[in-house]
Amino acid sequence: MAKEWYIIQVFTGYEQKVEGTLNRMLANGEIDNNVLISVKNPTEVVLVEDKNKKAKEKKQNILPAYLMLEMDLPQLGWKDTCTKIRRIQGVSGFCMTKPTERPRPISAAEARNIFEHVGDLKPGKKYHASFNVGDHVTVINGTFKNFEGVVETINEEKEKLGVVVQIFGRLTQVDISYEDVEKI
Repeated sequence: MAKEWYIIQVFTGYEQKVEGTLNRMLANGEIDNNVLISVKNPTEVVLVEDKNKKAKEKKQNILPAYLMLEMDLPQLGWKDTCTKIRRIQGVSGFCMTKPTERPRPISAAEARNIFEHVGDLKPGKKYHASFNVGDHVTVINGTFKNFEGVVETINEEKEKLGVVVQIFGRLTQVDISYEDVEKI
């Protein structure tokens, strides 16, 4: 099981009410907090003019009529949790799935873009994998700074490399961000 982000559709104007209900259910133990980790209603602050032509800050939903749920859905027993969520007043269902199907998560890149937009994440440099398995690299930042190793795996979604380095005379694979290594 892995934590992933899912989107549920709610009635317009019910975003805060459904978010509150889900958080209450988590607090009361009605939904397992190992399955539903967090509920997000992404908002941003915008400037609007009031009737006196003065600028005023207002919170605005980034995804009107949608909420984001961070979940670690088990292979068995996912229906129970999803049914509880679907039965909340104001919830239409999980996006991109039928009620009888296991919900599909959004990609990590989509979630990252949403959180960067609302400011929960600082936009990072976009590194394109110019690495190949077997490349010799030097670690330039972090715990393994100045270590040399060989690229064993590439995870483009997380922008990390699995690099085999020698630690205390033993070969060990460590995950390192693209930005923390350079080719030799």
